[in-house]
Amino acid sequence: MAEFSLDLTDGQRELRDWVHGFAAGAVRPAGAEWDAREETPWPLIQEAAKIGLYGFEFLATCWADPSGLSLPIASEELFWGDAGIAMSILGTGLAVAAIYGSGTPEQLLEWVPLCFGDVDEPTVAAFCSTEPGAGSDVAAISTRARYDEARDEWVLSGQKAFATNGGIAAVHVVTASVDPALGARGQAAFVVPPGTPGLVAGPKLRKLGLRASHTADVFLDEVRVPGRCLLGGREALQERLARARAALAQAGSGLAQAGSGLAQAGSGAGATGGQAALRTFELTRPTVGAQALGIARAAYEYALAYAKERVQFGKPIVEHQAVAFALADMCTEIDAARLLVWRAAWMGRNNRTFAAGEGSMSKLKAGEVAVAVTEKAVQLLGGAGYVRDHPVERWYRDAKIYTIFEGTSEIQRLVVARAISGARLR
Repeated sequence: MAEFSLDLTDGQRELRDWVHGFAAGAVRPAGAEWDAREETPWPLIQEAAKIGLYGFEFLATCWADPSGLSLPIASEELFWGDAGIAMSILGTGLAVAAIYGSGTPEQLLEWVPLCFGDVDEPTVAAFCSTEPGAGSDVAAISTRARYDEARDEWVLSGQKAFATNGGIAAVHVVTASVDPALGARGQAAFVVPPGTPGLVAGPKLRKLGLRASHTADVFLDEVRVPGRCLLGGREALQERLARARAALAQAGSGLAQAGSGLAQAGSGAGATGGQAALRTFELTRPTVGAQALGIARAAYEYALAYAKERVQFGKPIVEHQAVAFALADMCTEIDAARLLVWRAAWMGRNNRTFAAGEGSMSKLKAGEVAVAVTEKAVQLLGGAGYVRDHPVERWYRDAKIYTIFEGTSEIQRLVVARAISGARLR
């Protein structure tokens, strides 16, 4: 087991500098253009693929780091460049995490390469969990999966909302309910292969931020997928459902609500067992926090440089105590959030239990820091911060989603509160 250390290894420093170089040289200069175009930046995805930054080998190398820090380090640097472009490059990782977290080795080998495509024709993947009536309440998922034994096929029907890469993805990973009576414990994840009939996407959603990243609703109308597309396999699913039903019968109907609640979405590494959506969010939560950190750091560094150059009342504004103190707070909050992210990443990689909801703490703190720091950056630039001549207004817009997606700040607080109190808070 790797010991925790704040001293980065040579490999981690090389990774950080390599990703930062790509972010500074290719991503940041293109950020404003693709934000305005509100289109998927395929040329930049291809450039990332050419240098080895987009593909399963890159993710596997990061995941292999026994400290768990490589992926958060790389994510922070890429999102420092531009969040919309970075999400287009790393958004596929959420679907890959779902396959990795719930699938068999054979399923990894079959489906992950299709998620990325190749250098000449890169593709993206989508993880489809949220629904119009099931956002924070994961147990309320209404998309259904039924098994057609005669044809060894699963039939999926329902609607998914706010899916990153929804509709443009080569591979969609869809969470669906197999046994609604079991709540989240009755759910499973399915791979929908490229070109499967019945999967239709709505128009790309026009968003406040992350505009270069494609987001759309996905509709599943009697979508048939082969039996092998059930992540983890049918035998494992049947065993898991049987255990859940037995527990429900033993403890009574009250357990159904307790077992399907979101308290376990961060109470420990692997605590969600077979709950496909929650398991995926557990695996990715510190990385999402690192993305928010990248945005916050970009805004802080820009505001600091501006404050050193901007002169008011006969001196650079950084020499005014109010401005200097604001910058000091921004720097302190970013460093504090990074420590929480790194701790959670290390704990998750080394199978340490999130006894106090440490995974949720990291995402909660980083998301709220990103919003606060980017807002303060706009304030420090004054009128210049409000116009598109400077990037802080874009970073401000990009940051807001980090208190909303993959678990709102309110849900993260609920997870932490339940973990530390043991109470069934709602």
